[in-house]
Amino acid sequence: MATDYANDVLVTADWVADRLDDFQDDNSDHRLVEVDVDTEAYEDEHAPGAIGFNWETQLQDQTQRDILEKADFEDLLGSHGISEDDTVVLYGDNSNWFAAYTYWQFTYYGHDEVYLLDGGREYWLENEYPTTDEVPDFSATEYDAAGPRESIRAYREDVENAIDRGVPLVDVRSPEEFSGEILAPSGLQETAQRGGHIPGAKNISWAAVTNDDGTFKDRAELEELYAEEGITGDETTVAYCRIGERSSVAWFALHELLGYEDTVNYDGSWTEWGNLVGAPVETGKADD
Repeated sequence: MATDYANDVLVTADWVADRLDDFQDDNSDHRLVEVDVDTEAYEDEHAPGAIGFNWETQLQDQTQRDILEKADFEDLLGSHGISEDDTVVLYGDNSNWFAAYTYWQFTYYGHDEVYLLDGGREYWLENEYPTTDEVPDFSATEYDAAGPRESIRAYREDVENAIDRGVPLVDVRSPEEFSGEILAPSGLQETAQRGGHIPGAKNISWAAVTNDDGTFKDRAELEELYAEEGITGDETTVAYCRIGERSSVAWFALHELLGYEDTVNYDGSWTEWGNLVGAPVETGKADD
C-alpha cells in the first residue's frame, strides 16, 4: 500500500507489480483497469492484465453526457470479468485524471474495494515496470451495483444553493480557464458558450495535489494547500472543472485522502454551468 494516511484508497506501483499474477488470473478477485480518454496508448502498452476503458465512450452516457446509468455500469464491469466484490485498482494518464473520475463513479455505485495506483500510467512507464500489448480476455460475470451514493455528487441546484449559502467551491481548472480567457485547455474541445467561473469559487489547480512524478502529496501538504483558501473540511465543499474529470482528482484528495466527508464532485462542471441561460458567472483572475 501507499502512505499511512492513504492506505485504504491508494496502492503503490510496487504493490501492483508484486501481484501481477493475480491481476492476470481469470479466477482471481483482483482486477487492474487503465482508464484514458485516448486508448491508443493502452493499445501500444499497458500493465499486464490491465483492462482498458475509454472514459469518453465507455464510462459516460453518450446521449446525455452523464454518468452511466446503474444498469449500464453493471453491464460494462460484468462483461469485463469484474464483480462487485473484486479488488479493483484503477490508473490512467494525466496523473490519473480519468482514473480518478472512474474511482468516483465506482464509489458512487457502492464499490468499496477500489483503489488508485499512485502516480498513474506515467509513473508506471517512467519507472520501467512491466508492460505488454496483450489485451486480457476475462470471463464475463454478474455485477450487482449498490448505491447510488448521492452524498458524493453535486447537481446544478446544489451549486446554486452553495452560492447562496457561501459554501466553498473549488475550481480546479487553469487560471486562464478560471478567468475566462480560454474555455478549455489547449487542444481540447470547447464545451461551453462562455468563460469564467462560478461566483465565490477558489482557484486551486488539480495539479497542486500531486508531486512532479504524479504521486499524491502527503497529508500535511494537502491540508496546508486547502487551508490557505479556508477549506478545512468543516463544511460542504464542491469541486468542479470543465467536464468533471480533473475535479475528481481534487475530490479524491479532499474526500478520500484528507477524509473531508462532505466534499462533493459537481460532474456537470463548467460544461453545464457555462451553457446555462441566466446562471451567475464571474470573470477575472483569482486575485482580482
